[in-house]
Amino acid sequence: MNFEMENTASKLTKTVNDFLFYFCAVKYEQTEFSDEQDDALFEHHRIVADPGQRLMRIDKFLMDRIPNATRTKLQDGIHNGFVKVNDKPIKPNYKVHPNDVIVIALPEPPRDTDVKPENIPLTIVYEDDHLLVVNKPAGMVVHPAYQNWTGTLVNALAYHFQNLPQMPGNDGRPGLVHRIDKDTSGLLVIAKTEIAITHLAKQFFDHSIERTYNALVWGELEPAEGTINVNVGRSLKDRRVTTAFPEGDFGRTAITHYKVLQSYRYVSLIECKLETGRTHQIRAHMKYLHHPIFNDVLYGGNEISKGTVFTKYKQFIDNCFKIIPRQALHAKTLGFVHPATKEWMQFDTELPNDFKEVIEKLEHYVKYN
Repeated sequence: MNFEMENTASKLTKTVNDFLFYFCAVKYEQTEFSDEQDDALFEHHRIVADPGQRLMRIDKFLMDRIPNATRTKLQDGIHNGFVKVNDKPIKPNYKVHPNDVIVIALPEPPRDTDVKPENIPLTIVYEDDHLLVVNKPAGMVVHPAYQNWTGTLVNALAYHFQNLPQMPGNDGRPGLVHRIDKDTSGLLVIAKTEIAITHLAKQFFDHSIERTYNALVWGELEPAEGTINVNVGRSLKDRRVTTAFPEGDFGRTAITHYKVLQSYRYVSLIECKLETGRTHQIRAHMKYLHHPIFNDVLYGGNEISKGTVFTKYKQFIDNCFKIIPRQALHAKTLGFVHPATKEWMQFDTELPNDFKEVIEKLEHYVKYN
């Protein structure tokens, strides 16, 4: 590796620093937390300010005391309610006072970063010496975490590939530069080399990666094409849920471009293109528009919000829910610049069978009812 490449990698490594671990996030994609996870937080750090502590912003105070922390990640953690002072939530501009007790608590307990290889089949869409693209099935968690230590994509990667690189602070998550929710199916890119993980991470950071999702949502969106630019963040009432904050007073910038592909009277097939990649972003934005994703239990999509009150219709929807017992969301396309060849790579995948079967039933219902 020449000096210029080493220098670039060094700078990027500093940007992609390992405070990602402390806030359970991959900076460049959705911060996934388990839908089944309860509201408990686990203490990771407890710091007591000295009696003679001068007034100092909380982010600067913590940067001086937690190795490799960045102001951005600290502020994200504060916004998400992971940082409390004297048992109370704070704002990022809070100034630490003498004898303050600062606690950092996370949804996951401190974890063992060793990954157990497991012989789990992978659907590999593309592979070369630098990276691979996989099509993740619904129901598979991307990486080991609280309540899901085995059976994950990372366990499978550890079995099929050796010595995959890891982003700084992302110990136990080899090859990952982004992720999707457990019950969301679709495409992910996995890095096989240090250069690949560095360049792919940079593209996610710069929002130059192209990602489109297909989703079934309740109702007919008007207008049929538009952009949702509304902050999202963890709900202040239920930590499992991401909530829209239209006033912009909480959460982080989140931008989703959507387009209706087909209307089935009471349900619509839409395409969503992500400009940012926040936790449950599409799910939260669709809930905000009052068009939750079909059968999305966490966001109200498992309730009949559009249609008739007749028993026959209710039975029809219940049958559809049984066919696709998860949120109807699929990461369909993925595009990025290849880290070695610098060529644009574009990948597309078919909708999974459960998704296609429900669409067929919706088409039949519209035609004959």
